[in-house]
Amino acid sequence: MNLDAVTNRLRRIRPLHRPRRPMLALLAVLGPGLIAANAGNDAGGIATYASVGAEYGYGLLWALVLITISLAIVQEMAARMGVVTGKGFADLVREQMGVRVTAFVMATLLIANAGLVVSEFVGIGAAAALFGLSRWLVVPPMAFVLWWLVLRGSYGRVEQIFLAMTLFFFAYPLAAFLVRPNWLAVGRGFVRPSLHWNGSYITLLIALVGTTITPYMQLYLQSAVAEKGGGVSPAQARLDAYIGAIFGDIISAFIIIATGATLFFSHTAVNTAADAARALEPLAGAYAEIIFGAGLFGASALAAAVLPLATAYTVTEAFGFEKGVSRTFSEAPVFLGLFTGLTALGALVALIPGINVIKLLIVTQVLNGLALPIVLVSILRLVNDPEVMGKHVNGRIYNVLAWATVVAVATLSTVYLVITVLGMV
Repeated sequence: MNLDAVTNRLRRIRPLHRPRRPMLALLAVLGPGLIAANAGNDAGGIATYASVGAEYGYGLLWALVLITISLAIVQEMAARMGVVTGKGFADLVREQMGVRVTAFVMATLLIANAGLVVSEFVGIGAAAALFGLSRWLVVPPMAFVLWWLVLRGSYGRVEQIFLAMTLFFFAYPLAAFLVRPNWLAVGRGFVRPSLHWNGSYITLLIALVGTTITPYMQLYLQSAVAEKGGGVSPAQARLDAYIGAIFGDIISAFIIIATGATLFFSHTAVNTAADAARALEPLAGAYAEIIFGAGLFGASALAAAVLPLATAYTVTEAFGFEKGVSRTFSEAPVFLGLFTGLTALGALVALIPGINVIKLLIVTQVLNGLALPIVLVSILRLVNDPEVMGKHVNGRIYNVLAWATVVAVATLSTVYLVITVLGMV
């Protein structure tokens, strides 16, 4: 579904003015938070969670708990800004921080999102390989088809199919129960931190943060909530953000548990999509690769269409360029150029011979983790500005937890860069 379609659908939701029926108000507001939080369970997310489980078993579940708290706070701040200001993130950055800061933040998002677009086309190629098809026969045609569908405004017709295919990933919670893990060990993984100061551990930890608190999730959530207009209160948006964060990360936890129980104890590394699919064998047996491949293809195709479009909208909105899929190249050259360029870049990189699919997917999530502090600092500056938020600025507890997230991610990024440099030396 393109952003125009999302906007039109959201505008058709009528504000609720009946406080006597809070359940109807809740049902109306739920949605953007759930969608945004579950967007992390795409190709890169699955690769990261599977690698975490395969390499460290349940040893990083404690980090997922802390990340979930941070995700809920960050998502809530974005949703609250959308409710209070009625504007998207790019609009507020341009208005409140000036052109230079806007250029820096948008450049960061552009680089991070370009990496994600690449990862989605890599996911399409990996899914094709699971079905015995060459990525050369699948990736280029899919890139063209998705580009054409979005520009023709008919992507919404096939979006439901891709969305339904992602439901195959719900097989991981079932597989986690069927494999009968040591639930006492799982519980210890949630409450007992285990730290390893090596490059692999730090890389996966940053990737875990980057794939769970992906910057574009906050952009989508704020814009979606802002488009709802009146009838949505900060309390309702907060509840949606919290439910979305918790639900999305429960699925993530089950992926780690399933892969930890099946791959970690069998000493199976996740180097290919087929390796990640093996965690589903207790549930699906010989059909594990088919189920995983279908889910991977659906999630990747869904994001491969939406991500370039969302990025083009954000960047052009920030600088006031003409935008819209109904425009021609002469009317909106920057918007359509960005969308086309990102789509082509993703497809071309995915075709590089000898590419390590899982490693590349994890690298893109690390890239998002490195970009995250820049986006979070921008969000915190805006959400604590009384001229922007009025009485809805952050409280002390929120600021402490939010800044702790920034410091933690920045520290991890610094350690990662130091370890990388030392490794090169």
